[in-house]
Amino acid sequence: MANTLSAKKRLRQNQKRRLRNRHYKTRLKTYIKKFNKLVSEENNLENIQDKFRETQQVIDKTMSKGIIHKNKAAREKSKLAKKLSAVLNEQK
Repeated sequence: MANTLSAKKRLRQNQKRRLRNRHYKTRLKTYIKKFNKLVSEENNLENIQDKFRETQQVIDKTMSKGIIHKNKAAREKSKLAKKLSAVLNEQK
């Protein structure tokens, strides 16, 4: 347990940040799962492209807040773009 006032304050700050970070990470994972589910189940290209844009925005927002590293954000967006490209090529 923390003894000094500054250590107690640091514990409070860490807890707030942990909850905030968990919120953003959970949101990010949910959007990615929804996109993957849409790609595997639906044939409507407009819905898939809209969900792709939304998911990219969530990834960028999470990265800009420092929750995930920029390389992880780029890697995730690349994976999603690859899946979208596969769906587009399949439709042709």
